[in-house]
Formats: sequence, C-alpha cells, structure tokens
Amino acid sequence: MGSLPDAPGIRAAIGLTPALGNHLLGLADALLVDDFPGATIDRAEREMLAEAVSAANDCFFCMDSHGAHAAAVLEALGATDRLPLVDEIKLGSFERFTPRMRALIRISRTVGRNARELTAEDVAAATAAGATDGDVQLAVLIAAAFSMYNRMVDGFRARTPVDLGMYRARAAQIAEVGYGARPATMPSR
Repeated sequence: MGSLPDAPGIRAAIGLTPALGNHLLGLADALLVDDFPGATIDRAEREMLAEAVSAANDCFFCMDSHGAHAAAVLEALGATDRLPLVDEIKLGSFERFTPRMRALIRISRTVGRNARELTAEDVAAATAAGATDGDVQLAVLIAAAFSMYNRMVDGFRARTPVDLGMYRARAAQIAEVGYGARPATMPSR
C-alpha cells in the first residue's frame, strides 16, 4: 500500500522507530506482564482480555496473537485445562469463565467499543463478582491500549499470518520473558 510499512501485525508500527517500538513493547509489558497495584488478574487472563477486545474490534492479528500468548502462558503454568477458554473468546462465548472474568471481559469490551458506555453498574457487578479495584482499572487500561494497537495494525494494513502456528514461537518467548525481548525473526505471511 505504498508508503505503509510491510510487516506482520503490530511489527508494522514497532519497526517505524526504535523509540516507538520500545514504548509500545513497554506498554504491553506494563499491562500484560508486570505486577499491577491491587490487581489479581493473572497473565493468561490479561492476554485473554486483550484477545477479547481485539476480537470485538475484528483485529484478527491481535486476536490470534494474544490467543496464542494466553495459550503459551497457560501451557507454561501447566494449566492446560483452561486452554479451551482461549478459543471460546474468538467465538464470543464467555459462559465457562468465572463470574469475575465475565464481568472484566464485559468491561473490556465495553471500553473497547465506546468507553463512555461503561457504567457504575458494570463496575459494581465486577466488584460483586470478586474483582478488585486494580482488576477493574487494569481491564480498562488493557481495553484502551489494545484498541489503540488494533487500530495501528489495521490502519497499516499489516500482514496477518493465515497459519495460527506462526504465532507459537513468539508466544512461547513472550510467556517466558515478556514483550520487551525482541524476536530474532518475525513470521512472514
């Protein structure tokens, strides 16, 4: 597409300048990997929130990559019984999630769609289901950030690998060391 970068997914934006790449990867680490004050959402749940927002935004690269990242984290933790949840998000099915996660997914998808639609009742439902203030805050931040990432990916018309297996190597690396570790190679189409 002319002057748009030719790279898969968010790499289209990350590759524009080293500083921008560092900030984008740092934000992903801050929201999906690092400790967040008062939050009890585990790493896999954070990835699933990013996946749910991306699915609602129809950003297939981000949906598939964060699904792969969630799966890699679950596998690393030996929590393979939770793997079916990753695929259910893509289908928009949340019944098998805990009430806390259903409420946080609702918050995330609402903020991702239109932040002004988030109500005090949505927040109260999440806290009643066991979410902490930190969980709610983190869900809002993940939704806002991943809506931004989704728009970068789609705005750059970034390549999206058709083979979901293309995400596995990077997902395993992210599960182990987070986003700040730059990949040696990126998958091509």
